[in-house]
Amino acid sequence: MLQFRFSTALEKLFHTSRKRPLTDIVRHKASVPKPLCFSSSCPHVHRTSEIKTLRYGGHRAFSHVSPPWRRPLCTKAEGAIEPSEPVKKDETGQETAADKRRKAGILPSLEDLLFYTIAEGQERIPAHKFITALKATGLRTGDPRLKECMDMLKVTLKTTSDGVMLDRHLFKKCVQSNIVLLTQAFRKKFVIPDFMSFAAHIDKLYEKAKNLSGGQVADYIPQLAKFSPDLWAVSLCTVDGQRHTVGDTKVPFCLQSCVKPLKYAIAVHDHGTEYVHRFIGKEPSGLRFNKLFLNEEDKPHNPMVNAGAIVCTSVIKQKASNAEKFDYVMNFLKNMAGNEYVGFSNATFQSERESGDRNFAIGYYLKEKKCFPEGTDMTSILDFYFQLCSIEVTCESASVMAATLANGGFCPITGERVLSPEAVRNTLSLMHSCGMYDFSGQFAFHVGLPAKSGVAGGILLVVPNVMGIMCWSPPLDKLGNSVRGIQFCQDLVSLFNFHNYDNLRHFAKKLDPRREGGDQRQHTSFGPMDYESLQQELALKDTLWKKVSPTESNEDSSTTVVYRMESVGEHS
Repeated sequence: MLQFRFSTALEKLFHTSRKRPLTDIVRHKASVPKPLCFSSSCPHVHRTSEIKTLRYGGHRAFSHVSPPWRRPLCTKAEGAIEPSEPVKKDETGQETAADKRRKAGILPSLEDLLFYTIAEGQERIPAHKFITALKATGLRTGDPRLKECMDMLKVTLKTTSDGVMLDRHLFKKCVQSNIVLLTQAFRKKFVIPDFMSFAAHIDKLYEKAKNLSGGQVADYIPQLAKFSPDLWAVSLCTVDGQRHTVGDTKVPFCLQSCVKPLKYAIAVHDHGTEYVHRFIGKEPSGLRFNKLFLNEEDKPHNPMVNAGAIVCTSVIKQKASNAEKFDYVMNFLKNMAGNEYVGFSNATFQSERESGDRNFAIGYYLKEKKCFPEGTDMTSILDFYFQLCSIEVTCESASVMAATLANGGFCPITGERVLSPEAVRNTLSLMHSCGMYDFSGQFAFHVGLPAKSGVAGGILLVVPNVMGIMCWSPPLDKLGNSVRGIQFCQDLVSLFNFHNYDNLRHFAKKLDPRREGGDQRQHTSFGPMDYESLQQELALKDTLWKKVSPTESNEDSSTTVVYRMESVGEHS
């Protein structure tokens, strides 16, 4: 049911009229006039001072306003349809989708509202102004969800005389296929409303960590030792697909141990929790990640240490060849990354296999203790294990993978479900308790977020229901974690209330980027909305109707509102 923002007078009228008995409503039903159109083009518009009142059974009501038990107003914006106008039909005699949406003539199109928001009173807008405003929301022009819009924009600009300017009709033609997503973006309905401000904070944290020195690039795998210690990158992707990157974010690097939670998630997605944990435990080991050590049940402690990751690898596509297994995991990871870059470093794979004596020792120990599923070829599994460690990503593509975990298994930039909720929950739980080698307890204490580090210098960080982040810098501390990455994660949680327990009542206040201005949460709903519900919310809650100057309103002096409904006061 539509909801309206009442003036004081209408609110009093509503509470008074609501007390009328049902028989009285029926008795006077015939005398109630039709709803009044408050459009500036409507010939029946009356000024507030001219509205008179009638009395029904001792209760007062407006002569030109329907009682509150019926829809009281017919509001009309430019391009809207009067209720009495015939609805346009296509050649087959069927109503068009746009006509169905505005059949009653009570709401303007979202396309019109978006154009008015960007145009700021102008009749035409340059295409680059739209693109600049779009990027300020955090969306990219290359976002797969905006493909239709961007393709149509390119085609449309070729038909214009100057190749730059768009009028309202051309603009509507470009954005109509993606209008709900665009409207949510421009109305700050994404999880990070003030994205530019948030991105500026991220840049400052990046620069602070960049000044750090110390740490050593991993050299026990020869191919990793070739990376420069000066490389440093941070990339993030929110659950709504807002993106920000800074630094060397397009340089490919190997996932190494960062692939462990991802292949565990695939295993649980395919086989379920119970089956996977027949072979692997759930407890932190308290030991180095490459120790030859099992728990009391002769299982690896968890899938985030080498022994557990090797066993987890053996669970995936057990009856398939290594080539089929590898293609399967690669396709899975590409879906998690929204089809962004996922590659393979054969040089790193060969280097790992040639220097993997410790992992071969772990493999034979696991085979001795019968830790693998029946029929497993241990040497073949180790080859597959080395291949998965040698999968390449960039900071940008890995941040989308992390965001897929943050988004409950749905890839934010494609909208496709990749992982089951069960797989995501279990993966994040183990990342939180076991993901940072021997630093896991410290990290859980100080940062309080699920994360996984790798010896290539990556840290895959997940802020559940908010975003995924990938930090990458090759120099490692004594525990095998990126020096700059650890500093960035700690500074991030010091500034923003992302720690798992920062939102407890009466806790020390930090910035909350999920709230507009970082202070007070707006009473809006985040997440997907359909056309009609978003249209109603924008039109009726934000009251975007009649062009007015700030001096015409006693309640709102904003100059950014283009359309607003006239207030109606009570006239005694």
